Amino acid sequence: MRVLTLNLWGRRGDWEARREVIAEGLRGLRPDLVAFQEAVVTEEYDQAADLLGPAYHLAHQAEREPGEEGVERGQGVSIGSRWPLGEAREVDLHVTLRTAGFACTTLIAELDTPLGSLIFANHVASWQLQFERERELQALAAARALEELDADHVVLAGDLTADAESGGVRFLCGRQSLEGTSVCYRDAWESVHGAEPGETFTPRNPLVSDWDWPFRRLDYILVRCGEHGGPTLQIVDCALIFDDPVDGVWASDHFGVIADLGLPQR
Repeated sequence: MRVLTLNLWGRRGDWEARREVIAEGLRGLRPDLVAFQEAVVTEEYDQAADLLGPAYHLAHQAEREPGEEGVERGQGVSIGSRWPLGEAREVDLHVTLRTAGFACTTLIAELDTPLGSLIFANHVASWQLQFERERELQALAAARALEELDADHVVLAGDLTADAESGGVRFLCGRQSLEGTSVCYRDAWESVHGAEPGETFTPRNPLVSDWDWPFRRLDYILVRCGEHGGPTLQIVDCALIFDDPVDGVWASDHFGVIADLGLPQR
């Protein structure tokens, strides 16, 4: 099973050129599950459907960005799946007054896959640098909601807007507790690449306008661990995607992440 996460950056920049790069890349990568952030859905246009085509079943965040300077109307998160989606629900991540005005959410979809029943969550947290408290509470809210659901496997992907040393990511990866709660997910990148940086939001990408943004690995694929043996799905491989230009065109201001998952061999 191949899982992909990518922040699309809406339709900013040269969208027509970026669209060709992303659509062609997706055709080559052939993901089974897709988590898009900053995807535009309006009455007139569905960016996820446009990029993925008719082979995918889709679920969209209900309350999307209303539109303002620099942010396109209809921006939010979307899930794509090659398998039919069951019930989809959202976790309200407006955990403090400071989160108002941004469409933060965890979109959760249940589905049956060849590897068993699976819960797929697309998580996008508050982006402001000084909002780590909110990101911790948002990670906590997502984890608690996922713990209430029954499935063979849980995969959480998305733009966490925080690096691996942050409290919220450490919590999700089982390295600390928050508010009396602890969980453990395996970071696909770390599982394959260890301490390699894996930066997905970097000044190497000219679409990144923030010249010294301190958090640079923002995008993750996480697999929930069982009681024994680590993650319930073996992380066979994990890589950055859209991390180089194609004929001078960068796909987005974020690089994406892709992971190949399978049933554990031992």
